[in-house]
Amino acid sequence: MSGASNFVEGVDLAFYVILGISSFFLVGITAVMIYFVIRYRKSKNPKADTSITGSNKLELIWTIIPTILVLVMFYYGWAGFAPMRDVPDDAINVKAIARMWSWTFEYENGKKSDKLIVPKGKPVKLDLISVDVNHALYVPAFRIKEDVIPGRNNYMWFTANQFGSYDLMCAEYCGLRHAYMLTTVEVVGDDEWVEWMKTPEGESDLDKVAEGFNVIKMNGCVACHSSDGTKLVANSFKDIWGTERKVLVNGEEQTVIIDSEYIHESIYDPNVKVVVGYNPGLMPSYKGMLSESDVNLIIEYIKSLQQ
Repeated sequence: MSGASNFVEGVDLAFYVILGISSFFLVGITAVMIYFVIRYRKSKNPKADTSITGSNKLELIWTIIPTILVLVMFYYGWAGFAPMRDVPDDAINVKAIARMWSWTFEYENGKKSDKLIVPKGKPVKLDLISVDVNHALYVPAFRIKEDVIPGRNNYMWFTANQFGSYDLMCAEYCGLRHAYMLTTVEVVGDDEWVEWMKTPEGESDLDKVAEGFNVIKMNGCVACHSSDGTKLVANSFKDIWGTERKVLVNGEEQTVIIDSEYIHESIYDPNVKVVVGYNPGLMPSYKGMLSESDVNLIIEYIKSLQQ
């Protein structure tokens, strides 16, 4: 089977059929238009010919032929699309979680990664979940794309046929840093896949600060919070630990200290205390998505940025 995934052949065939029919009519209709402009120009035909009458035969031809061609395009389009909704029973299940502006992939054993790691030749089903706005998961090399809509159950599946690294991106404009919502699909061998899946979640040679940054990166925090003092959608992590901030609580201004308690609350209930000058409602709650250990790693990372 040719192509990076099992869907390449069917999708490409549908594309070429539609492109071929469209190109034929583009050239044909343009040629006829040019011919009529020259053949029946005013200088050669100063008076209109009123003897021309309708033709039922011609009407039938240009009704029946386009109808047949549209049905042909529909057939090839449906033949390419229908298998995409028929998931094999032995497919590997992975949750693909989209948020502004990153992807997180959660596997059946609870392991998470910011890249999609899959074995070659095995069907993989992605359960598509959005925690904030509309997204779309798109892997051009695999010819697959599906909407990822908050509150709606959707899925996609594929079988990777070739080893390699393939771009995975969001194909739905989802906000300021939409173009940064880019990662990869890594297609590996069975042995490498089994070994990778055996590695317990969170096991790493990195220290807590590096692991904390990895948690922040995987959950899309870097899209809104910088680490160098740059103001993005939200305040920077740099030099905030232990400082005072003015926040709004039920419309009233209060002063809080950025400590462990405040960071826990800001991650699990982000709209309870909103820093003055920033818009409420932009950050979703990570309750149920980030564990206490994840939050503690984030705190270690934020502490490391304090000079």
